[in-house]
Amino acid sequence: QVLWKTNDALTAENIQRVRTMDLTRNLTPALFCYHGIQYQYLGPSALEDAPLAWLSEHLRIGSGFYGLLRPLDGIVPYRLEMQAKLTIGGQTGLYDFWGDIIARQLISESDTIINLASEEYSRSVTRYLPESVRCVTCRFGEWSNGKVIEKGTRCKMARGEMVRFLAEHQAQKPEEMKAFARLGYRFSPEKSTEDLFVFLKNET
Repeated sequence: QVLWKTNDALTAENIQRVRTMDLTRNLTPALFCYHGIQYQYLGPSALEDAPLAWLSEHLRIGSGFYGLLRPLDGIVPYRLEMQAKLTIGGQTGLYDFWGDIIARQLISESDTIINLASEEYSRSVTRYLPESVRCVTCRFGEWSNGKVIEKGTRCKMARGEMVRFLAEHQAQKPEEMKAFARLGYRFSPEKSTEDLFVFLKNET
């Protein structure tokens, strides 16, 4: 329960899952295996062939269990958050276990990265990136009492919607994200920099 942060029923389910886990059979493409808010708003099951092909080429999914996944990589159901306090081979946690492996894999594929991950997962990448790699991070906020705040659930919704937007538009460069106008968010030139794109909801 401490490792998974689950109730008794989910803990029992995950223990059974680990006991019977077979990493070679009955695999599901990663893109269709996750059911969090981001993936609900990405909605891969409703996408046509062209956006799915774009995702297969451009999207990469960070995983505490697998490291880095392509959308169509076959995986088994698991529960393991990147922040889990799990001792592996002398390493005190998954950040130490993975080290720069995930970042090096991304760098081998592209010199431009769009960061739409939560801080929990992005920190396994961003601290290892060399200056030669451009990393554009997206932030989704809204005005409240005269300042910009980020709300967890709405940020997750927007991240998923942004990935869907990029796939539907077959985007080829980060600047195309500036046209994003969904869920009430709009790009804010005033709050953004070259490597930080800020999208605000109900900006006044």
